[in-house]
Amino acid sequence: MMKNLLNLLLFLLLSFVFTTCKKDDMVENTPAQYDAELVYDWFRLECTIVKETGGFFPPQAARAFGYTGVALYESLAQGWPNPISLSGQIQGLEANKIPKIDAKIQYHWGIVANAALAEIIRSLFEKRISAENLKKVNTLENQNYLSLASSAGIEAAGFSSNYGKAVAKAVFEYSKTDAGHEQYIDPFQLPYTWPVNDGGWLPTSATLNPLAPLWLKCRPFLASNITEAQPKAHVAYSKDSSSEFYQEARHVYQIVTKSTAEQKEIAHFWADDPFNTCTPTGHTFNILTQLLEENHLDLGTSAIGYAKMGIAENDAFIACWKTKYDYFLIRPVTYIKQNIDPNFTTVIGTPPFPAYTSGHATEIAAGSRIFTDLFTDGDGNYPFTDRTQIQFGFSVRNFDNFNEMAEECANSRLYGGIHYEMDNLNGLKMGRSIGDNVNKRINWPQ
Repeated sequence: MMKNLLNLLLFLLLSFVFTTCKKDDMVENTPAQYDAELVYDWFRLECTIVKETGGFFPPQAARAFGYTGVALYESLAQGWPNPISLSGQIQGLEANKIPKIDAKIQYHWGIVANAALAEIIRSLFEKRISAENLKKVNTLENQNYLSLASSAGIEAAGFSSNYGKAVAKAVFEYSKTDAGHEQYIDPFQLPYTWPVNDGGWLPTSATLNPLAPLWLKCRPFLASNITEAQPKAHVAYSKDSSSEFYQEARHVYQIVTKSTAEQKEIAHFWADDPFNTCTPTGHTFNILTQLLEENHLDLGTSAIGYAKMGIAENDAFIACWKTKYDYFLIRPVTYIKQNIDPNFTTVIGTPPFPAYTSGHATEIAAGSRIFTDLFTDGDGNYPFTDRTQIQFGFSVRNFDNFNEMAEECANSRLYGGIHYEMDNLNGLKMGRSIGDNVNKRINWPQ
């Protein structure tokens, strides 16, 4: 009798220990418990793919990075103790379209993220990606899977990979409805009828059509990023030498003709020309990757960072392109040659779309607000060195805070001779508003 009682007590004790451990294991199995290094490798690869894939100009690149960030986050969203999906928070993403996890399975969130990123990148670039870059995607996916599967177990690894791919496919289907799907195939969106207005944009290079004139029709992730962020009108166009517009142009002329070596370096550092680099958004994402890695942040926190940045950057280019094509403003180089100095040349090339407002200023200001939220107490102070441009042959640049970084990027367009100061100042205001919206109006796991 005593022996049976002792056996029963032992059984109950072991059952309690097993149940407790199992519960603790499930609590600990969140994205925050996983290393994020594989994610950083994916975003570095996406930078390469953007640079080397035809049709990925700044708006198209921002969209690709945006949906990549959303797919990564959404693949992990149900792994937090209190799951928070982006469905119902960003426009058009329906909760019933995102696959649900099986509560009986303990997913390996690293494998989930790896599969989701491979699938979304293949999908977003599928019509133009090179065979070499597609091979890089497949190789990275397989290498990561094999290195993680042994610790996860074959069955759990398979379930995890399938789940990540399923979420990415759902996000890709969602992306098809935003009016930007496969616009990299026809980035100039022809035919397009130019508006006729005094002081309107004219070609500044061999490219005779303005880029992506219908991009303003794309669905933003947050409607408020368009309805609330639009700037005031630019100063009235005039050829009168006493006018405010003439003075805006003259300021560009004076800056460029008297530019210092430092100003020229800044202009080139931030140029981020498509197909020579991975565009302004790629630069901003590279900075994000660098800072996440330097801070040794976990997979879950990194996914939140990439999603925030992706939403902000995507919407920044939609908002900016709306402004550009609402006003269709002449570029400084054209105005200066017509009215000030016919021999004027810029420091860097002028891109083929209207001036007001600056895309660089808008996107970097949006990004600076995301950086501030992720890495500071809200004041933006964070001394860091931008090493991301070394890969493109540039030196590093040092900053005391994220506002300083954003203002230098915006000013680089003035130093380069391709934007009026009003383009930059109003772009910064618009971008800051967009970044603040993303930080404050979307709920994120704590």
